[in-house]
Amino acid sequence: MTANNIESSSYIFQDIFENNWNETVNTFDDMNLHENLLRGIYGYGFEKPSMLEKLAIKPCIAGRDMFAQAYSGSGKTSSYVISVLQRIDPEIKDCQALILAPTRELAQSINYVISSVGQYMNITCHACTGGTHIHSDIERFEKGVQIVTGTPGRVTDVINRSKLRIDHVKMLVLEEADEILDHGFEEQISGIVDKLPSSTQIVVFSASLPAELDKITAKVMKDPVKILLKSNNLTLEPIRQFYVNVEREHQHLSQQERDVIVQQFQTGSSQVLITVDLFARSINHQVNLYINYDLPNSMDNYIHRIGHSGAYGRKATAITLITKEDQGMLRSIEKYYDTHIEELPADIANLI
Repeated sequence: MTANNIESSSYIFQDIFENNWNETVNTFDDMNLHENLLRGIYGYGFEKPSMLEKLAIKPCIAGRDMFAQAYSGSGKTSSYVISVLQRIDPEIKDCQALILAPTRELAQSINYVISSVGQYMNITCHACTGGTHIHSDIERFEKGVQIVTGTPGRVTDVINRSKLRIDHVKMLVLEEADEILDHGFEEQISGIVDKLPSSTQIVVFSASLPAELDKITAKVMKDPVKILLKSNNLTLEPIRQFYVNVEREHQHLSQQERDVIVQQFQTGSSQVLITVDLFARSINHQVNLYINYDLPNSMDNYIHRIGHSGAYGRKATAITLITKEDQGMLRSIEKYYDTHIEELPADIANLI
């Protein structure tokens, strides 16, 4: 690693992140990653680290507890996926990393990224979520799974049944920790943490920082690295934004139908996916078009929804469906982000 690729002062990041970690690594090649992990990183389409990845991956690999607050598209998922894959010992077949997410769709999406980036590393991973028969999880664990991504309820269940061994877990990741709390999983998280080895590294990624989350992390984390995104530096500059006037209607899908749709989108057989806030946060940076079915209830959630489409400065398009009752909220979002959202033109061929 050369001195030119390490910036101790990190002056270019101080205007973006409020943090207590100042060392950055500017390329994946200079992160001392396993050769087959680098192969998977570049094969997945990552070209160079995002701002967050330059800051977060090194201390995460070093075993430091970490709290990172950043918007969608900033490299949250890839930061901990790369770190987890780097820390796994391929000779130990038991679970070494546990990643918890608030919904099954998000957990499955994370597992897909792990499988893709780690495809050359001979490492096993599994999504342990509700909506499937628990015996399928148990069968996988009996064969040996080194990285488990799951929802707190199902993971708690298999641990309590002594079907998932966690005595070799060296790393616990809480993804979208604010949403985990909103879903009422605080008790399950506390129960899981209490059963883990005391030496377990705890890494928390969250789009927002509610007071409840701050209190919980203060109890379980040891001298954590903190990387906090300043809200006044959120930008939508690389994303072209439009709205479409629509009539209000609903359609409820079964879990089986949702699973099929997600699979089609991940494999590329489906080009456009309209989904809920939380799964939208997890979609990878290669997506260049987002469609908001409706406006979010929170101003901050607007960029968390569409941020992935403009990740790494890539040009992208976001289209929001609105009713006449939404006009006021739309203007408020424009003012909040100092941006302009124009009505979608009739000819959209050149936009997507």
